[in-house]
Amino acid sequence: MKIIDGQDAVLGRLASYAAKEALNGETVIIVNCEQIIISGNKKDIEEDFRAKKSKIGSGQQGPKYSMTSEKIVKRAVRGMLPNHRRGRGKEAFKRVRCYVGIPKEFQETKKIVVGKESKIKSIKVKDILR
Repeated sequence: MKIIDGQDAVLGRLASYAAKEALNGETVIIVNCEQIIISGNKKDIEEDFRAKKSKIGSGQQGPKYSMTSEKIVKRAVRGMLPNHRRGRGKEAFKRVRCYVGIPKEFQETKKIVVGKESKIKSIKVKDILR
C-alpha cells in the first residue's frame, strides 16, 4: 500500500506515478487532494474547468464532470490508465483511493511526498472549485 501526500504536487506527475503503481498491483491512496496544483495559466485553467462544468450533454446523459477535488484527481489518474473499462486498467482503477485532507487511519503512517516548491505558474485544485 502506497500513501501519497498531494501537498504541492503537480497533478499530471502525481497521476502518472499513481497509475503506474496501481498497474503494478499496489493499492494507491492519495491524501490532501485539495492541495494538489495544476500547472499552467490560472485564467486558462479556470476557463477550461468552467466550460467542462457547463457542458453536460444532450438530455443530461453525459459526459458529466465531477467538481470535487478528490474526483478531479481520480479522473486524472483514470486518464493515465490503459483502459479503465476493461481488463488490467479496470482492476488498477479499483486500487486507487483519493481523500480530501488526511483521514484518521492514515495520519500516523509514512507518506510519499512527490511535491516540492516550484516557481511555475499554477493553481490549486481547491481554487478551481470556487
